[in-house]
Amino acid sequence: MALLHLDENQPVVLEGPAAVIWELIDGHRSEQDIFNELEETFEDELGQMQAQAELFLASLESRRLIEPATAVSAA
Repeated sequence: MALLHLDENQPVVLEGPAAVIWELIDGHRSEQDIFNELEETFEDELGQMQAQAELFLASLESRRLIEPATAVSAA
């Protein structure tokens, strides 16, 4: 899978857990929901999956490929 922001020249190629994370980003799942699904899908023997996923999500955000969800306040 490849992602390309229209303001950039190089695509971001996603494989393995990165591609799964991208597919799980749907605007409804929280980061914790995504981490939980990753742990169910992939073995995390070293306990590093969540930290790596957090770095990956931050990378996507810095490249403006995703935006953080905004909390909806009750009126």
